[in-house]
Formats: sequence, C-alpha cells, structure tokens
Amino acid sequence: MHRYRSHHCGELRSQDVGKDVRLSGWLHNRRDLGGILFIDLRDHYGLVQLVARPGTPANEALSHLTKETVVRIDGTVASRGADNVNPELPTGDVEIEVGDVEVLGAAEQIPFTINTEDGVNEERRLEYRFLDLRRERMHRNILLRTAVISAIRQKMTALGFNEMATPILSATSPEGARDFLVPSRLHAGKFYALPQAPQQFKQLLMIAGFDRYFQIAPCFRDEDARADRSPGEFYQLDMEMSFVEQEDVFQVIEKVMTDLFEEFGGGRHVTSPFPRIPFREAMLKYGSDKPDLRARLELVDVTDVFEGSEFKAFAGKHVRALAVPDTADQPRKFFDQMGEFAVEQGAKGLAWVRVGEDSALTGPIAKFLTEDDVTALLGALDAKPGTAVFFGAGDFDDVSKIMGAVRVEAARRAGHFEEDVFRFCWIVDFPMFERDEETGRIEFSHNPFSMPQGGLEALRTKDPLDVLAWQYDIVCNGVELSSGAIRNHEPEIMYEAFEIAGYTKEDVEREFGGMLRAFAFGAPPHGGIAPGIDRIVMLLADEPNIRETIAFPLNGNAQDLLMGAPSEVDEARLKELHLSTRQPTRKPPQS
Repeated sequence: MHRYRSHHCGELRSQDVGKDVRLSGWLHNRRDLGGILFIDLRDHYGLVQLVARPGTPANEALSHLTKETVVRIDGTVASRGADNVNPELPTGDVEIEVGDVEVLGAAEQIPFTINTEDGVNEERRLEYRFLDLRRERMHRNILLRTAVISAIRQKMTALGFNEMATPILSATSPEGARDFLVPSRLHAGKFYALPQAPQQFKQLLMIAGFDRYFQIAPCFRDEDARADRSPGEFYQLDMEMSFVEQEDVFQVIEKVMTDLFEEFGGGRHVTSPFPRIPFREAMLKYGSDKPDLRARLELVDVTDVFEGSEFKAFAGKHVRALAVPDTADQPRKFFDQMGEFAVEQGAKGLAWVRVGEDSALTGPIAKFLTEDDVTALLGALDAKPGTAVFFGAGDFDDVSKIMGAVRVEAARRAGHFEEDVFRFCWIVDFPMFERDEETGRIEFSHNPFSMPQGGLEALRTKDPLDVLAWQYDIVCNGVELSSGAIRNHEPEIMYEAFEIAGYTKEDVEREFGGMLRAFAFGAPPHGGIAPGIDRIVMLLADEPNIRETIAFPLNGNAQDLLMGAPSEVDEARLKELHLSTRQPTRKPPQS
C-alpha cells in the first residue's frame, strides 16, 4: 500500500464497503457522541467521515488532536446504514472504521474556523491566506479559475490562435496608469517597467507575421484597488489578429465568452449575439459606458422639455428622466429609499412624480409643472398610468453617474431586473480624444495606439473631440471585462494623433521608436482585445469582490499581509542598484 494513501477522501462509495484503505488529509471537524468520535477528514478531493470507537488507540489519538492537523489513517470502509446517510456528501453512504493513526503535520490552534464561513475580517483572512484557501468556497473559486484558464487555452487554440509569451521587463508606456518600475543594476539611473499590458509586443508579433496570438498575460499597474480591480497585478486573455476589422474581433470573443459562460455559469442564460451600443448612446440611456443590461429600464434626455419651463430647479440644466412602470402600488417608503440611495451616489436629492389613471401627475414636484410640461414629458417618456418617474438635473457627467446608478437600483426594487443571466454588450465608437477638465489639454481618452475612424483625414479636418476611434469595450452585467481596438499601423497617423495630444515628433520617436521602426517595414492592419481573467471568474463565481477569485491577492492598500510585501531593502542592496531612498516630508501639525 502507498505510504500515504490508497484513495482520496472524496472517492469512496458504497461499492467500496469492506475494503481496507489508507487516507491522508486534514481534520476538518470532530463530534463526540457518547464516546464515539466522528471525524470529517478532508483533502483536495472532498470529505469522508471517520469513526473511532471508545477504548481504541485511534479514539485516544484523535480525541486530542487540534482541527487542521494532518493525519494518515488506516481503516475499513463501512456502510452508514439507510438512517445515517448524508445526502449532502458524495461519500455520504460510507464511513471509515479507523484502526491506525499517524500524525503527519501538527497544527496549532487555528485563528479562524475552516469548516464554516464565520465572518472573519478580510485582513485576517489575507494574513493567513493559506488557511483561508482551505475553506470550501475559496477552494472552489480557485479551482474554477484553473478550469476557466484551461478552457480558454483550448478554445483559443481551436480557433487558430498561437500562445506566445511577451517580456515582463520592458520600457515604460503611457497606458493610462502608473508603471511599476524596476531599477537596473547594470545601467545606473535607468529603470525597466513591468508591463501594464503586452500592447506593443503583441502588435509587433502581428508585424512579424504570426497572424493570431494569445496569452494569459500577467499585467502590472500601480493603481488603487476597488471591488472589481486588484491593485498591483492582474491577468487577462490577451489576443491580437491580423487583417481584421472590428467585427472580426467581435465574432471570436463572442464565441469564446458565450461558450465559456455557458460551460461554467451554472445554468445561467447567456444572451447572444451581444448588442453594439455607441458610447454616447450608452451614456444617455444608461448613464454609464459599462451598462448593466439586466436592468430593463432606460434613461431619457428630457432637457428640451424643461428648457423653457418655469420650474427653476430644472431650468438651464441637463435633465434625465427614468420611467419605472408598474409602481402604482409602491408605498411612499419606496420613493424615500430611492431618494436616500441617490444622495449616497452624490445627489442633493431625487425629484419624482407618479402618473395617475387620468395621466395626471402627483408627487413632490408635480405642482411646479405646467400642463405643457406634463404633455411634453409624458410624450417623451411614453409613460402609462401607474408609472413612477425619477429625475436628475445638473452637469451631464454628474447626472449620468447618479441616474445610471438609480436606474439599476430602481429596476432591482421594482421588479424590472433579470436574475440568473449574463447580459453582454459591446460599447463602440469611443471618442479618440477628451479634454482634461483641470488643464484644458487634449488627451487620449482610450488607447493611444488605436486607429481613428476616418484615418488621417479625420485627424486633420475634424475637431479632435469629434473624432471617433475604432475602440470598443466588452461589458457583462455592468462589469467592464476589457477594452480593445483596431490598431493604428501607419506612422503618419501615429505622429498626427500624438501631436494632437501634445507629443512632438521627437517625443513619439523616443517613446515608441521600436513600434515606429516596425511600421516602416510593412505592417498589416490588426486589432485585438484583452478580457480580464479575474473579472471573468468573479462573475462566474458570483463573487462581489475580485480578491475572492485570486489565490494570493494584495489587500486594498496594495500590501501582501502574508509575505510582508512591500518590504524595506538594506543599504547594501540599494547601493548595488545605485539608489537611495527619501521619506515623504511630513507636514507640521496644525496649531
């Protein structure tokens, strides 16, 4: 018999009754019923119940061991009997009569329970992440991640893509976030940058003639954490294709995502094909460029309705309305709670009216609306009796943010929200440029390597803020999975686009010399995208926080509480790297 096990803990069944077996695993739980010990033994594959009778050496040994101790046991498979079957366990028909016990790894008193979700705080869980990963939910999430990545590789290979690796140590690049820098020992005062994405390298692979590339790519960005973004590093399905237009990229990703979410989504429906929504339309209808289409409500621009209105609160402002049908029986509490929610999003309040049977309006602001206002409003909204209408007024961006959140919350509360479904969409026609509100400068709004719609002529003849790009995002259930683009592959267009954003020709050649040299030697039209692995698994696992899908994540302050990173470096190492450190200046206390 093998030194440690003849079987896994999760594989024994009723047909194994009578067999002598050897198992190894962790003491998951222990129950003492009249001197008879019942032990749940756990390994990677599952749980099985052990039985140790009173007066036996096994009972004596197991009664004193702490939970999570690693043991090897020898025993005989026995039937539990019909009255004692546990239908919740695959091994619930059997138990193991323990004969011999060997301790393989003693365990100290554990800082939190493994066999229950006891609400321990995240910092404690990350400090003891190796214990946290033993919990059933976390173990399942990490195995789901493994299976998803394996499936992605198979699907991409089947579609003719070649998996290739790109460098981790490279040059800095303006991807929209801060780089992580690595000092060079051999080149004093110079730094490598960890890749925010393999953007330039995958384009160079297309120019090199490889046609279809993919990679499960590690990416590094020095940015703040949030629920759907891990600080420091993340992984993405990075892919690129040659001789393609936007729709060619869409067809590949739609197939991969549809197959993936149907395979691992637990029976939840995947809507297909994915609708294409222009960026400006998304902002108007949904208040967001990552709309949650499970909410079956849309915002309507009613600025024109109130342009000449006597209602001063809306006069001269951008006004968006949300009609919520079938709310006639909602109590006043519903409207008050929606107002409180809007305030949490940054609003000063939430105006509303209700449409009665005779199309008359009631509610806090109804008395301020003229008959013409009401007629125009009901026409714009096509609002039937029993409909509630919520309003947001102010700056376009502020109204979009607040009313976009109100749209989803109202849909959830009023029964206009689809559960158990994955609703994907493409957001297309992004502006190539935007104006920085603080500096007034024109900047790239998305990926600087994208092809402008209309090419060089558009860059030279249009207002930069009117130029659209062949850029797109893929969104699922309100979560942006990725941005992508058809790439610019012509040097002249690249120079012109960067000049609009304030870069000189010398700047472009210094920052992107390798790319420009490649463009000069025959570059094919190409495009790609890079859906985030962490966010895909987060959606499939139905987890609200991305850290629940990563084996060893940093916490919200970009710290590894288990390994102690980031850490200080001694003076000898700093000297070797030609570095010195400078502590931030502390402000004097206020008197």
